[in-house]
Amino acid sequence: MGGFTLLSSLPSSLPLLQHPLKFSASFRNSKCFTNTCMQLHPIRISSLRATATQETVVEASEIDSQYVEIGYISSVHGLQGEVRVKPNTDFPELRFSEPGKRWLKQQMLGREIIKEVELLEGRGHHGQKSWIVKFNNVDKVEQAQQLVGSTILVLDEDRPELEEGDFYARDLAGMRVMLKETGKPVGTVVNVFDAGGSDLLQVKLDSSLETIDKNGNLKSEAPLVWIPFVEAIVPLVDLNNREMIITPPKGLLELNVRSDERSKKERRQLEWKERKKFQKQLIAAKKKLIEMEQKHVFDGLRYGEKDQRSLLADQIVDVNSQLLQVALQTIETTSDRWQFSKFLAAYDTEKTRDVFKVSNGCLVSEDVKPTSSKIAERRSALISSGKVANILVVEGDTLKTSNSEGTDSLIQRIDEMENRQTTPLILICPDNTIETFQNLMANNDYFGFDPEKVWILEEEKIPVVNSSPGENKKHKILMKSPWEILQTPVGSGGVISLLSSNNVLESLAAMGVEYIEISSVDQRHVGGENLLGLVNSSEAHVGIKTFNGIDGVDNDFYLVFSINFLTQLTKRVNKLTFDAVLRSNQHVEMVDKEWVDITPSSHNSYEFRSSVYTCLEGCSLDKVCVMEIVD
Repeated sequence: MGGFTLLSSLPSSLPLLQHPLKFSASFRNSKCFTNTCMQLHPIRISSLRATATQETVVEASEIDSQYVEIGYISSVHGLQGEVRVKPNTDFPELRFSEPGKRWLKQQMLGREIIKEVELLEGRGHHGQKSWIVKFNNVDKVEQAQQLVGSTILVLDEDRPELEEGDFYARDLAGMRVMLKETGKPVGTVVNVFDAGGSDLLQVKLDSSLETIDKNGNLKSEAPLVWIPFVEAIVPLVDLNNREMIITPPKGLLELNVRSDERSKKERRQLEWKERKKFQKQLIAAKKKLIEMEQKHVFDGLRYGEKDQRSLLADQIVDVNSQLLQVALQTIETTSDRWQFSKFLAAYDTEKTRDVFKVSNGCLVSEDVKPTSSKIAERRSALISSGKVANILVVEGDTLKTSNSEGTDSLIQRIDEMENRQTTPLILICPDNTIETFQNLMANNDYFGFDPEKVWILEEEKIPVVNSSPGENKKHKILMKSPWEILQTPVGSGGVISLLSSNNVLESLAAMGVEYIEISSVDQRHVGGENLLGLVNSSEAHVGIKTFNGIDGVDNDFYLVFSINFLTQLTKRVNKLTFDAVLRSNQHVEMVDKEWVDITPSSHNSYEFRSSVYTCLEGCSLDKVCVMEIVD
């Protein structure tokens, strides 16, 4: 959750959501926010009363809210009295691996009782979705079976101290919600839900607020609305005064009210349609993988909890089988591979047009100097008229080496961009960082960009396969856990594939965009700003900026494509070229119906990489414009 983190749970007496909701975000995002219903999982803690802490067994009806629920025992594990626990806490390592006192809430003879127990040890299960724990004096299967269904508790006073900006969900319940701009009261927080990427506040609007129902009539009854608990929308939480200040985007509260007004039948129909749509996608994805003889990927669907099986199903649907098939062919054709260096050599030999040389941002080629001002004017006119879109690719290494969560380089690049209000922007982010960049954009008012022209996409990934082919000489996809496919980023070539699976290009064309600049965020070299003008004046389809030949082009790239040519590229993704890189990867395998951890002693797998330049294979040289940055 951007800016805030919700920990622990809400009192179980609060109303709980029984159906999925739909929430629209201002970002376009291929992964985190999509126009589909999100299943929201309420977080609960028990409201028990403790009046006799010295007793080891007491009735739950006599217990105050001095206990916090941290999980429940779902089943027996093995023959030595161990049990499997499904956590309901943000501190599973603290709660289930550190020995000490815990309490169990159980049903006994129609009553709920609290029983003190001693936790001896615990360990995480595959995927970290459940834990295996051992209690004192529970050594047999029969004893462990008596604990199944019990809720595990800890003392409320034992809650870990939180960092600044973190809150316990139960502390937010009952807080008043106010508008920052006017100070006008909005309503009261009645519940909090975990929506996966971020949390949602369920707020009951004040009855004094005028709200409109689905027929356009004034509502007298205050509805419940949903507010994302992110710092951009909830900039201030005052625990002492029990208030929070919100700055909701225009229409957010009204949109939630209209959504809440859907009939139960309408909601069920929408949920049914979404489920059927996903089922069709899952069936199609499974069929493709079966054709590729990768049926073992489905093994995890027969095991684990519901959310674990759902995680695997989502990953199966997301596998780009077309890209994987192209990549697998690379293993067999390593000697006959297209190379960018050969492309540039052919370009230089052909002499269809000059290689323009640039130093310190100035054109230095004798033939180009007289026209440099016209080229700059062309570039300026294209940008100011909204004919150019920018794709910025944030590399994973950038996040590891830069300060402020790797966003400094991005902010610097954005600050250098012109006419941001009219320029569409596409950010391509590393895996699991979309929320970071969503918050960055929202917290800075999109840096002057029109929010309707901003897309935030997650980089294309591709499964890792074993390097030793098995039956039928097939390379098997490796599993990170029973419910997770081991995947790695495709590289800059994944930009082409990513654009082919979204409607970004169609939207840009509808906006009148004619050229798209694609570049890495962390550029080490300057110069080449007028490449766009050169491409336009030369009526080329592609512009390439290189640095002293081909040095560093894979990590520091800058290209210009006409939108028509880029659209053609997305229709022939099978022309991308990959490198199969040998690596050592730990994974799991199903052996005799048991999951086994595999730790390799040498290289055991192939990871696939593709450069954006490979899309130029077969491109006509007279439609390419090259600008070289020289020292």
